[in-house]
Amino acid sequence: MITVSNVGLRYGDRKLFEDVNIKFTPGNCYGLIGANGAGKSTFIKILSGEIEAQSGNVSMGPGERLAVLKQNHFEYEEIEVMQVVIMGHARLYEVMQEKDAIYMKADFSDEDGMRAAELEGEFAELNGWEAESEAAILLKGLGITEDLHAKKMADLTGGDKVKVLLAQALFGKPDVLLLDEPTNHLDIKAIQWLEEFLINFENTVIVVSHDRHFLNKVCTHIADLDYGKIQLYVGNYDFWYESSQLASRMASDANKKKEEKIKELQAFIARFSANASKSKQATSRKKLLDKISLDDIRPSSRRYPYVGFSPEREIGNDVLRVDGISKTIDGVKVLDNVSFIMNKEDKIALVGRDEIAITTLFKILMGEMEPDSGTFKWGITTSQAYFPKDNSEFFEGVDMNLVDWLRQYSPNDQSESFLRGFLGRMLFSGEEVLKKASVLSGGEKVRCMLSKMMLSSSNILLLDEPTNHLDLESITALNNGLIAFKGAMIFTSHDHQFVQTIANRIIEVTPNGVVDKQMTYDEYLENEDVQKQVQGLYA
Repeated sequence: MITVSNVGLRYGDRKLFEDVNIKFTPGNCYGLIGANGAGKSTFIKILSGEIEAQSGNVSMGPGERLAVLKQNHFEYEEIEVMQVVIMGHARLYEVMQEKDAIYMKADFSDEDGMRAAELEGEFAELNGWEAESEAAILLKGLGITEDLHAKKMADLTGGDKVKVLLAQALFGKPDVLLLDEPTNHLDIKAIQWLEEFLINFENTVIVVSHDRHFLNKVCTHIADLDYGKIQLYVGNYDFWYESSQLASRMASDANKKKEEKIKELQAFIARFSANASKSKQATSRKKLLDKISLDDIRPSSRRYPYVGFSPEREIGNDVLRVDGISKTIDGVKVLDNVSFIMNKEDKIALVGRDEIAITTLFKILMGEMEPDSGTFKWGITTSQAYFPKDNSEFFEGVDMNLVDWLRQYSPNDQSESFLRGFLGRMLFSGEEVLKKASVLSGGEKVRCMLSKMMLSSSNILLLDEPTNHLDLESITALNNGLIAFKGAMIFTSHDHQFVQTIANRIIEVTPNGVVDKQMTYDEYLENEDVQKQVQGLYA
Protein backbone atom coordinates (compact mmCIF):
# COMPACT_ATOMS: atom_id res chain seq x y z
CA MET A 1 0.00 0.00 0.00
CA ILE A 2 1.13 3.55 -0.69
CA THR A 3 -0.60 6.60 0.77
CA VAL A 4 -0.37 10.13 -0.60
CA SER A 5 -1.34 12.88 1.87
CA ASN A 6 -1.81 16.55 0.92
CA VAL A 7 0.92 16.44 -1.73
CA GLY A 8 1.55 19.65 -3.65
CA LEU A 9 4.16 20.74 -6.20
CA ARG A 10 4.73 23.95 -8.19
CA TYR A 11 7.27 24.95 -10.81
CA GLY A 12 7.44 28.74 -10.64
CA ASP A 13 3.91 30.05 -11.16
CA ARG A 14 2.69 26.74 -12.57
CA LYS A 15 0.78 24.46 -10.23
CA LEU A 16 1.18 20.74 -11.04
CA PHE A 17 -0.49 19.28 -7.93
CA GLU A 18 -2.35 20.69 -4.96
CA ASP A 19 -3.60 18.82 -1.89
CA VAL A 20 -3.47 15.40 -3.56
CA ASN A 21 -4.89 12.76 -1.22
CA ILE A 22 -5.07 9.20 -2.48
CA LYS A 23 -4.50 5.65 -1.27
CA PHE A 24 -3.23 2.91 -3.62
CA THR A 25 -4.10 -0.51 -2.19
CA PRO A 26 -2.80 -4.06 -2.78
CA GLY A 27 -4.39 -6.26 -5.43
CA ASN A 28 -5.13 -3.32 -7.70
CA CYS A 29 -3.47 -1.91 -10.81
CA TYR A 30 -3.88 1.85 -11.25
CA GLY A 31 -3.49 3.47 -14.66
CA LEU A 32 -2.26 7.03 -14.14
CA ILE A 33 -3.56 9.20 -17.00
CA GLY A 34 -3.52 12.91 -17.82
CA ALA A 35 -2.90 15.29 -20.69
CA ASN A 36 0.68 15.85 -21.91
CA GLY A 37 2.44 18.07 -19.39
CA ALA A 38 -0.03 17.32 -16.60
CA GLY A 39 2.75 15.79 -14.50
CA LYS A 40 2.28 12.01 -14.69
CA SER A 41 5.99 11.16 -14.76
CA THR A 42 6.66 13.81 -12.10
CA PHE A 43 4.07 12.21 -9.83
CA ILE A 44 5.70 8.80 -10.32
CA LYS A 45 9.04 10.38 -9.31
CA ILE A 46 7.42 11.82 -6.17
CA LEU A 47 6.07 8.37 -5.27
CA SER A 48 9.49 6.81 -5.81
CA GLY A 49 11.27 9.48 -3.76
CA GLU A 50 13.32 10.76 -6.72
CA ILE A 51 11.60 14.16 -6.39
CA GLU A 52 10.45 15.68 -3.10
CA ALA A 53 7.04 17.31 -2.97
CA GLN A 54 6.89 20.87 -1.65
CA SER A 55 4.06 19.94 0.69
CA GLY A 56 2.52 16.76 2.07
CA ASN A 57 4.09 13.32 2.20
CA VAL A 58 4.09 9.83 0.71
CA SER A 59 4.13 6.81 3.03
CA MET A 60 4.14 3.03 2.80
CA GLY A 61 3.44 0.22 5.24
CA PRO A 62 6.25 -0.82 7.62
CA GLY A 63 8.82 -3.06 5.95
CA GLU A 64 7.25 -2.68 2.49
CA ARG A 65 9.45 -2.44 -0.59
CA LEU A 66 8.94 -0.24 -3.65
CA ALA A 67 10.34 -0.96 -7.13
CA VAL A 68 10.44 1.42 -10.09
CA LEU A 69 11.22 0.92 -13.78
CA LYS A 70 14.51 2.72 -14.43
CA GLN A 71 14.62 5.07 -17.42
CA ASN A 72 18.41 5.30 -17.86
CA HIS A 73 19.17 2.44 -20.26
CA PHE A 74 22.94 2.90 -19.87
CA GLU A 75 23.17 2.82 -16.07
CA TYR A 76 24.56 -0.71 -15.75
CA GLU A 77 26.77 -1.10 -18.83
CA GLU A 78 29.56 -3.07 -17.11
CA ILE A 79 27.31 -5.34 -15.01
CA GLU A 80 26.07 -8.79 -16.03
CA VAL A 81 22.41 -9.11 -16.99
CA MET A 82 21.53 -11.57 -14.20
CA GLN A 83 23.11 -9.30 -11.59
CA VAL A 84 21.23 -6.25 -12.90
CA VAL A 85 17.91 -8.06 -12.42
CA ILE A 86 18.75 -9.16 -8.85
CA MET A 87 19.81 -5.57 -8.03
CA GLY A 88 16.09 -4.80 -8.24
CA HIS A 89 15.90 -6.09 -4.66
CA ALA A 90 18.52 -3.78 -3.17
CA ARG A 91 18.76 -5.43 0.28
CA LEU A 92 19.05 -8.95 -1.14
CA TYR A 93 21.80 -7.79 -3.49
CA GLU A 94 23.68 -6.11 -0.60
CA VAL A 95 23.49 -9.33 1.43
CA MET A 96 24.79 -11.37 -1.51
CA GLN A 97 27.70 -8.98 -2.10
CA GLU A 98 28.73 -8.84 1.57
CA LYS A 99 28.40 -12.61 1.97
CA ASP A 100 30.54 -13.30 -1.09
CA ALA A 101 33.18 -10.79 0.07
CA ILE A 102 33.48 -12.54 3.45
CA TYR A 103 33.85 -15.98 1.86
CA MET A 104 36.57 -14.63 -0.43
CA LYS A 105 38.74 -13.56 2.53
CA ALA A 106 42.04 -15.38 2.92
CA ASP A 107 42.12 -14.78 6.72
CA PHE A 108 38.57 -15.84 7.69
CA SER A 109 38.06 -14.94 11.40
CA ASP A 110 35.52 -16.05 14.01
CA GLU A 111 33.83 -12.66 13.66
CA ASP A 112 33.59 -13.26 9.91
CA GLY A 113 31.97 -16.61 10.57
CA MET A 114 29.36 -15.09 12.87
CA ARG A 115 28.61 -12.34 10.37
CA ALA A 116 28.36 -14.84 7.53
CA ALA A 117 25.87 -16.90 9.56
CA GLU A 118 23.73 -13.78 10.13
CA LEU A 119 23.84 -12.99 6.44
CA GLU A 120 22.95 -16.57 5.47
CA GLY A 121 19.87 -16.36 7.69
CA GLU A 122 18.77 -13.04 6.13
CA PHE A 123 19.59 -14.40 2.65
CA ALA A 124 17.21 -17.33 3.21
CA GLU A 125 14.48 -15.04 4.60
CA LEU A 126 14.74 -12.88 1.48
CA ASN A 127 14.29 -15.98 -0.70
CA GLY A 128 17.86 -15.66 -1.93
CA TRP A 129 18.18 -19.32 -2.90
CA GLU A 130 15.47 -18.77 -5.53
CA ALA A 131 16.84 -15.44 -6.76
CA GLU A 132 18.65 -16.64 -9.88
CA SER A 133 15.86 -18.98 -10.98
CA GLU A 134 13.25 -16.21 -10.48
CA ALA A 135 15.40 -13.74 -12.43
CA ALA A 136 15.85 -16.30 -15.23
CA ILE A 137 12.07 -16.87 -15.44
CA LEU A 138 11.44 -13.12 -15.73
CA LEU A 139 14.11 -12.70 -18.40
CA LYS A 140 12.83 -15.66 -20.40
CA GLY A 141 9.25 -14.37 -20.24
CA LEU A 142 10.37 -11.04 -21.65
CA GLY A 143 12.33 -12.71 -24.45
CA ILE A 144 15.90 -12.49 -23.09
CA THR A 145 17.42 -15.85 -24.03
CA GLU A 146 19.61 -17.79 -21.60
CA ASP A 147 22.81 -17.15 -23.59
CA LEU A 148 22.47 -13.43 -22.73
CA HIS A 149 22.07 -13.85 -18.95
CA ALA A 150 25.84 -13.78 -18.28
CA LYS A 151 26.56 -11.01 -20.80
CA LYS A 152 27.28 -7.44 -19.79
CA MET A 153 24.53 -4.89 -20.40
CA ALA A 154 26.79 -3.07 -22.87
CA ASP A 155 26.61 -6.12 -25.16
CA LEU A 156 22.80 -5.96 -25.45
CA THR A 157 20.65 -4.12 -27.96
CA GLY A 158 18.63 -1.11 -26.80
CA GLY A 159 15.39 -3.12 -26.83
CA ASP A 160 16.91 -5.92 -24.75
CA LYS A 161 18.26 -3.42 -22.20
CA VAL A 162 14.72 -2.14 -21.70
CA LYS A 163 13.53 -5.71 -21.06
CA VAL A 164 16.28 -6.32 -18.47
CA LEU A 165 15.36 -3.10 -16.61
CA LEU A 166 11.73 -4.19 -16.63
CA ALA A 167 12.72 -7.60 -15.21
CA GLN A 168 14.68 -5.71 -12.53
CA ALA A 169 11.56 -3.78 -11.49
CA LEU A 170 9.43 -6.94 -11.37
CA PHE A 171 12.02 -8.99 -9.47
CA GLY A 172 11.38 -10.09 -5.89
CA LYS A 173 7.62 -9.37 -5.74
CA PRO A 174 7.81 -5.72 -4.60
CA ASP A 175 4.94 -4.43 -2.46
CA VAL A 176 4.52 -1.39 -4.72
CA LEU A 177 5.48 -1.41 -8.41
CA LEU A 178 5.83 1.86 -10.37
CA LEU A 179 5.98 1.53 -14.16
CA ASP A 180 6.38 4.55 -16.46
CA GLU A 181 5.69 3.52 -20.09
CA PRO A 182 6.69 -0.15 -19.58
CA THR A 183 5.58 -1.29 -23.07
CA ASN A 184 7.90 1.10 -24.95
CA HIS A 185 10.29 -0.90 -27.19
CA LEU A 186 8.65 -4.23 -26.25
CA ASP A 187 7.56 -6.67 -28.94
CA ILE A 188 4.02 -8.08 -28.93
CA LYS A 189 5.02 -11.32 -27.14
CA ALA A 190 6.80 -9.45 -24.35
CA ILE A 191 3.79 -7.15 -23.92
CA GLN A 192 1.42 -10.14 -23.72
CA TRP A 193 3.68 -11.77 -21.11
CA LEU A 194 3.80 -8.55 -19.07
CA GLU A 195 0.00 -8.23 -19.24
CA GLU A 196 -0.42 -11.72 -17.77
CA PHE A 197 2.22 -11.04 -15.11
CA LEU A 198 0.44 -7.87 -13.92
CA ILE A 199 -3.02 -9.46 -14.07
CA ASN A 200 -1.76 -12.09 -11.61
CA PHE A 201 0.36 -9.70 -9.50
CA GLU A 202 -1.09 -9.54 -5.98
CA ASN A 203 0.45 -6.29 -4.75
CA THR A 204 0.05 -2.63 -5.79
CA VAL A 205 0.83 -1.46 -9.35
CA ILE A 206 0.79 2.13 -10.63
CA VAL A 207 1.42 2.45 -14.36
CA VAL A 208 1.71 5.29 -16.88
CA SER A 209 1.15 4.19 -20.48
CA HIS A 210 -0.08 5.49 -23.83
CA ASP A 211 -1.02 1.93 -24.82
CA ARG A 212 -4.81 1.80 -24.36
CA HIS A 213 -5.02 -1.95 -24.98
CA PHE A 214 -2.46 -2.50 -22.22
CA LEU A 215 -4.35 -0.22 -19.81
CA ASN A 216 -7.60 -2.01 -20.64
CA LYS A 217 -6.07 -5.42 -20.00
CA VAL A 218 -4.30 -4.76 -16.68
CA CYS A 219 -6.00 -1.87 -14.88
CA THR A 220 -8.60 -2.24 -12.15
CA HIS A 221 -8.69 1.55 -11.64
CA ILE A 222 -7.86 4.74 -13.51
CA ALA A 223 -6.17 7.56 -11.60
CA ASP A 224 -7.03 10.68 -13.58
CA LEU A 225 -4.67 13.64 -13.15
CA ASP A 226 -6.84 16.66 -13.94
CA TYR A 227 -7.22 20.18 -12.51
CA GLY A 228 -4.09 19.57 -10.36
CA LYS A 229 -5.89 16.77 -8.50
CA ILE A 230 -6.00 13.00 -8.90
CA GLN A 231 -9.42 11.35 -9.01
CA LEU A 232 -9.80 7.56 -8.79
CA TYR A 233 -12.25 5.72 -11.05
CA VAL A 234 -13.12 2.04 -11.02
CA GLY A 235 -12.53 0.23 -14.30
CA ASN A 236 -10.09 0.31 -17.19
CA TYR A 237 -9.28 3.09 -19.67
CA ASP A 238 -12.17 2.43 -22.04
CA PHE A 239 -14.62 2.56 -19.13
CA TRP A 240 -13.13 5.86 -17.93
CA TYR A 241 -13.23 7.36 -21.45
CA GLU A 242 -16.80 6.29 -22.18
CA SER A 243 -18.03 7.32 -18.73
CA SER A 244 -16.41 10.78 -19.01
CA GLN A 245 -18.08 11.21 -22.43
CA LEU A 246 -21.40 10.05 -20.94
CA ALA A 247 -20.99 12.53 -18.07
CA SER A 248 -20.36 15.36 -20.56
CA ARG A 249 -23.52 14.48 -22.50
CA MET A 250 -25.56 14.31 -19.29
CA ALA A 251 -24.16 17.62 -18.05
CA SER A 252 -25.04 19.37 -21.31
CA ASP A 253 -28.56 17.92 -21.34
CA ALA A 254 -30.06 19.91 -18.47
CA ASN A 255 -33.61 18.94 -19.42
CA LYS A 256 -33.12 15.21 -18.98
CA LYS A 257 -34.68 13.88 -15.77
CA LYS A 258 -32.47 12.26 -13.18
CA GLU A 259 -34.37 8.96 -13.56
CA GLU A 260 -33.55 8.89 -17.29
CA LYS A 261 -29.90 9.61 -16.54
CA ILE A 262 -29.78 6.79 -13.98
CA LYS A 263 -31.25 4.36 -16.53
CA GLU A 264 -28.68 5.46 -19.10
CA LEU A 265 -25.90 4.96 -16.53
CA GLN A 266 -27.20 1.50 -15.57
CA ALA A 267 -27.34 0.41 -19.21
CA PHE A 268 -23.82 1.75 -19.73
CA ILE A 269 -22.44 -0.15 -16.71
CA ALA A 270 -24.26 -3.35 -17.72
CA ARG A 271 -22.67 -3.19 -21.18
CA PHE A 272 -19.16 -2.89 -19.78
CA SER A 273 -19.73 -5.49 -17.07
CA ALA A 274 -20.94 -8.00 -19.68
CA ASN A 275 -17.69 -7.56 -21.61
CA ALA A 276 -15.49 -8.35 -18.62
CA SER A 277 -13.13 -11.24 -19.25
CA LYS A 278 -12.47 -14.06 -16.78
CA SER A 279 -9.28 -12.54 -15.42
CA LYS A 280 -9.03 -11.72 -11.74
CA GLN A 281 -8.84 -7.99 -12.50
CA ALA A 282 -11.95 -8.02 -14.66
CA THR A 283 -13.96 -10.03 -12.13
CA SER A 284 -13.18 -7.67 -9.25
CA ARG A 285 -13.72 -4.68 -11.54
CA LYS A 286 -17.19 -5.98 -12.51
CA LYS A 287 -18.25 -6.11 -8.85
CA LEU A 288 -17.04 -2.55 -8.32
CA LEU A 289 -18.73 -1.24 -11.46
CA ASP A 290 -22.10 -2.42 -10.18
CA LYS A 291 -21.72 -0.07 -7.19
CA ILE A 292 -21.17 3.11 -9.24
CA SER A 293 -23.72 5.89 -8.75
CA LEU A 294 -24.61 8.88 -10.91
CA ASP A 295 -22.43 11.17 -8.79
CA ASP A 296 -19.36 8.97 -9.34
CA ILE A 297 -18.91 9.85 -13.01
CA ARG A 298 -17.70 13.30 -14.00
CA PRO A 299 -16.89 15.14 -17.22
CA SER A 300 -13.19 15.57 -17.97
CA SER A 301 -11.45 18.85 -18.76
CA ARG A 302 -9.56 17.08 -21.57
CA ARG A 303 -9.59 18.65 -25.01
CA TYR A 304 -9.75 16.17 -27.88
CA PRO A 305 -8.54 17.18 -31.34
CA TYR A 306 -10.86 16.61 -34.27
CA VAL A 307 -9.38 14.27 -36.89
CA GLY A 308 -11.45 13.82 -40.04
CA PHE A 309 -10.15 12.81 -43.47
CA SER A 310 -12.53 13.59 -46.37
CA PRO A 311 -11.46 12.20 -49.77
CA GLU A 312 -12.07 14.59 -52.67
CA ARG A 313 -12.86 11.75 -55.10
CA GLU A 314 -13.85 8.11 -54.83
CA ILE A 315 -11.25 5.43 -55.57
CA GLY A 316 -11.67 3.23 -58.61
CA ASN A 317 -11.12 -0.54 -58.55
CA ASP A 318 -7.46 -0.21 -59.55
CA VAL A 319 -5.67 0.95 -56.38
CA LEU A 320 -2.13 -0.40 -55.94
CA ARG A 321 -0.17 -3.33 -57.36
CA VAL A 322 3.18 -4.30 -55.79
CA ASP A 323 5.25 -6.91 -57.69
CA GLY A 324 8.39 -8.54 -56.30
CA ILE A 325 9.92 -5.56 -54.49
CA SER A 326 13.29 -6.29 -52.88
CA LYS A 327 15.70 -3.91 -51.14
CA THR A 328 19.06 -4.24 -49.42
CA ILE A 329 20.29 -1.56 -46.99
CA ASP A 330 23.87 -1.56 -45.63
CA GLY A 331 24.36 -5.13 -46.82
CA VAL A 332 21.18 -6.44 -45.15
CA LYS A 333 18.20 -7.48 -47.26
CA VAL A 334 15.23 -5.82 -45.56
CA LEU A 335 12.61 -6.53 -48.26
CA ASP A 336 12.50 -9.79 -50.18
CA ASN A 337 10.09 -10.26 -53.10
CA VAL A 338 7.23 -8.27 -51.53
CA SER A 339 4.06 -8.61 -53.63
CA PHE A 340 0.41 -7.74 -52.96
CA ILE A 341 -2.60 -6.08 -54.57
CA MET A 342 -4.46 -3.41 -52.60
CA ASN A 343 -8.25 -3.15 -52.90
CA LYS A 344 -10.31 0.00 -52.44
CA GLU A 345 -11.88 -1.24 -49.16
CA ASP A 346 -8.54 -2.20 -47.62
CA LYS A 347 -7.19 -0.81 -44.38
CA ILE A 348 -3.88 -2.65 -44.30
CA ALA A 349 -1.73 -2.85 -41.17
CA LEU A 350 1.93 -3.60 -41.88
CA VAL A 351 3.47 -5.55 -39.00
CA GLY A 352 6.84 -7.21 -38.47
CA ARG A 353 9.91 -7.36 -36.28
CA ASP A 354 12.01 -5.04 -38.45
CA GLU A 355 10.79 -1.43 -38.33
CA ILE A 356 13.41 -0.42 -40.92
CA ALA A 357 11.88 -2.87 -43.43
CA ILE A 358 8.40 -1.38 -43.00
CA THR A 359 9.65 2.23 -43.21
CA THR A 360 11.63 1.28 -46.34
CA LEU A 361 8.48 -0.10 -47.98
CA PHE A 362 6.61 3.14 -47.20
CA LYS A 363 9.44 5.21 -48.72
CA ILE A 364 9.46 3.08 -51.87
CA LEU A 365 5.69 3.37 -52.30
CA MET A 366 5.96 7.16 -51.91
CA GLY A 367 8.81 7.44 -54.42
CA GLU A 368 11.38 8.51 -51.83
CA MET A 369 13.53 5.41 -52.40
CA GLU A 370 14.14 3.09 -55.36
CA PRO A 371 13.76 -0.69 -54.95
CA ASP A 372 16.65 -2.93 -56.01
CA SER A 373 14.17 -5.00 -57.98
CA GLY A 374 10.42 -5.21 -58.51
CA THR A 375 7.81 -2.60 -59.34
CA PHE A 376 4.72 -0.91 -57.94
CA LYS A 377 1.92 1.07 -59.58
CA TRP A 378 -0.77 3.32 -58.13
CA GLY A 379 -4.19 3.49 -59.83
CA ILE A 380 -5.00 6.65 -61.80
CA THR A 381 -7.90 7.54 -59.47
CA THR A 382 -5.72 7.47 -56.35
CA SER A 383 -4.14 10.36 -54.46
CA GLN A 384 -1.83 9.70 -51.54
CA ALA A 385 -1.19 11.50 -48.25
CA TYR A 386 1.87 10.28 -46.31
CA PHE A 387 2.76 10.45 -42.63
CA PRO A 388 6.49 9.63 -42.30
CA LYS A 389 7.96 8.27 -39.08
CA ASP A 390 10.63 10.99 -39.16
CA ASN A 391 9.05 14.38 -39.85
CA SER A 392 12.08 16.53 -38.95
CA GLU A 393 12.66 17.78 -42.52
CA PHE A 394 9.27 19.53 -42.40
CA PHE A 395 10.15 21.58 -39.31
CA GLU A 396 13.91 21.96 -38.71
CA GLY A 397 15.08 25.47 -39.48
CA VAL A 398 11.62 26.51 -40.71
CA ASP A 399 11.25 30.19 -39.77
CA MET A 400 7.49 30.61 -40.26
CA ASN A 401 4.40 30.48 -38.07
CA LEU A 402 1.93 27.60 -38.20
CA VAL A 403 -0.56 29.39 -40.46
CA ASP A 404 2.14 30.04 -43.07
CA TRP A 405 3.56 26.54 -42.56
CA LEU A 406 0.18 24.96 -43.34
CA ARG A 407 -0.47 27.35 -46.25
CA GLN A 408 2.46 25.70 -48.11
CA TYR A 409 0.41 22.52 -48.37
CA SER A 410 -2.95 24.06 -49.19
CA PRO A 411 -4.11 23.08 -52.72
CA ASN A 412 -5.65 26.54 -53.11
CA ASP A 413 -4.58 29.88 -51.66
CA GLN A 414 -6.82 29.57 -48.62
CA SER A 415 -7.57 32.44 -46.25
CA GLU A 416 -5.96 32.74 -42.83
CA SER A 417 -9.30 32.06 -41.12
CA PHE A 418 -9.69 28.82 -43.10
CA LEU A 419 -6.18 27.64 -42.13
CA ARG A 420 -6.73 28.70 -38.51
CA GLY A 421 -9.86 26.53 -38.55
CA PHE A 422 -7.84 23.50 -39.61
CA LEU A 423 -5.23 24.20 -36.95
CA GLY A 424 -7.97 24.77 -34.38
CA ARG A 425 -9.24 21.24 -34.98
CA MET A 426 -5.81 20.08 -33.82
CA LEU A 427 -5.95 22.28 -30.68
CA PHE A 428 -3.83 25.18 -31.99
CA SER A 429 -5.96 28.20 -31.12
CA GLY A 430 -5.50 31.93 -30.59
CA GLU A 431 -1.87 33.00 -30.37
CA GLU A 432 -0.65 29.38 -30.57
CA VAL A 433 -0.95 29.45 -34.38
CA LEU A 434 1.75 32.16 -34.42
CA LYS A 435 4.33 29.79 -32.92
CA LYS A 436 7.36 29.10 -35.08
CA ALA A 437 7.21 25.65 -36.69
CA SER A 438 10.82 25.01 -35.63
CA VAL A 439 10.07 25.14 -31.88
CA LEU A 440 7.18 22.66 -31.72
CA SER A 441 7.17 19.63 -29.42
CA GLY A 442 7.02 16.11 -30.85
CA GLY A 443 3.27 15.86 -30.28
CA GLU A 444 2.62 19.30 -31.80
CA LYS A 445 4.59 18.35 -34.94
CA VAL A 446 2.46 15.20 -35.33
CA ARG A 447 -0.74 17.25 -35.03
CA CYS A 448 0.56 19.65 -37.71
CA MET A 449 1.36 16.72 -40.02
CA LEU A 450 -2.18 15.40 -39.52
CA SER A 451 -3.56 18.87 -40.40
CA LYS A 452 -1.47 18.77 -43.58
CA MET A 453 -2.86 15.33 -44.46
CA MET A 454 -6.47 16.37 -43.83
CA LEU A 455 -5.98 19.44 -46.01
CA SER A 456 -4.88 17.26 -48.96
CA SER A 457 -8.30 15.48 -49.25
CA SER A 458 -6.46 12.36 -50.47
CA ASN A 459 -8.24 9.03 -50.85
CA ILE A 460 -5.23 6.89 -49.84
CA LEU A 461 -3.48 7.35 -46.50
CA LEU A 462 -0.02 5.97 -45.70
CA LEU A 463 0.92 6.31 -42.02
CA ASP A 464 4.22 5.17 -40.49
CA GLU A 465 3.82 5.09 -36.68
CA PRO A 466 1.41 8.05 -36.42
CA THR A 467 0.74 7.54 -32.69
CA ASN A 468 4.36 8.24 -31.65
CA HIS A 469 4.58 11.38 -29.45
CA LEU A 470 0.78 11.69 -29.12
CA ASP A 471 -1.11 11.77 -25.83
CA LEU A 472 -4.05 9.44 -25.17
CA GLU A 473 -6.58 12.09 -26.22
CA SER A 474 -4.93 12.63 -29.61
CA ILE A 475 -4.46 8.88 -30.16
CA THR A 476 -8.16 8.32 -29.44
CA ALA A 477 -9.17 11.13 -31.84
CA LEU A 478 -6.88 9.82 -34.61
CA ASN A 479 -8.12 6.28 -34.01
CA ASN A 480 -11.75 7.39 -34.40
CA GLY A 481 -10.91 9.47 -37.47
CA LEU A 482 -9.25 6.55 -39.26
CA ILE A 483 -12.10 4.17 -38.41
CA ALA A 484 -14.49 6.64 -40.08
CA PHE A 485 -12.24 7.24 -43.13
CA LYS A 486 -13.97 6.23 -46.40
CA GLY A 487 -10.80 5.72 -48.43
CA ALA A 488 -8.10 3.02 -48.27
CA MET A 489 -4.98 3.05 -46.16
CA ILE A 490 -1.70 1.34 -45.32
CA PHE A 491 -0.38 1.98 -41.82
CA THR A 492 1.81 0.63 -39.07
CA SER A 493 1.63 1.20 -35.32
CA HIS A 494 2.75 -0.38 -32.05
CA ASP A 495 -0.61 0.56 -30.52
CA HIS A 496 -2.51 -2.74 -30.31
CA GLN A 497 -5.96 -1.20 -30.00
CA PHE A 498 -5.23 1.17 -32.88
CA VAL A 499 -4.39 -1.75 -35.19
CA GLN A 500 -7.22 -3.96 -33.95
CA THR A 501 -9.95 -1.35 -34.40
CA ILE A 502 -8.81 0.00 -37.81
CA ALA A 503 -7.25 -2.80 -39.87
CA ASN A 504 -9.25 -5.33 -41.89
CA ARG A 505 -6.11 -6.85 -43.45
CA ILE A 506 -2.73 -7.71 -41.94
CA ILE A 507 0.50 -7.95 -43.96
CA GLU A 508 3.55 -9.11 -42.01
CA VAL A 509 6.86 -8.15 -43.59
CA THR A 510 9.53 -10.78 -42.86
CA PRO A 511 13.11 -11.25 -44.16
CA ASN A 512 11.78 -13.96 -46.50
CA GLY A 513 8.60 -12.49 -47.96
CA VAL A 514 5.19 -11.52 -46.57
CA VAL A 515 2.24 -13.15 -44.82
CA ASP A 516 -0.97 -11.55 -46.08
CA LYS A 517 -4.28 -12.24 -44.31
CA GLN A 518 -7.73 -10.65 -44.59
CA MET A 519 -8.59 -10.59 -40.87
CA THR A 520 -8.41 -8.46 -37.75
CA TYR A 521 -5.20 -8.14 -35.75
CA ASP A 522 -6.46 -10.23 -32.83
CA GLU A 523 -7.60 -12.98 -35.22
CA TYR A 524 -4.17 -12.86 -36.84
CA LEU A 525 -2.32 -13.19 -33.51
CA GLU A 526 -4.59 -15.97 -32.24
CA ASN A 527 -4.57 -18.09 -35.42
CA GLU A 528 -2.07 -20.92 -34.78
CA ASP A 529 -1.68 -21.85 -38.45
CA VAL A 530 -0.89 -18.25 -39.38
CA GLN A 531 1.65 -17.92 -36.57
CA LYS A 532 3.38 -21.16 -37.66
CA GLN A 533 3.64 -19.73 -41.18
CA VAL A 534 5.10 -16.49 -39.76
CA GLN A 535 7.67 -18.35 -37.64
CA GLY A 536 8.73 -20.34 -40.69
CA LEU A 537 9.56 -17.14 -42.59
CA TYR A 538 11.63 -15.78 -39.70
CA ALA A 539 13.57 -19.05 -39.26
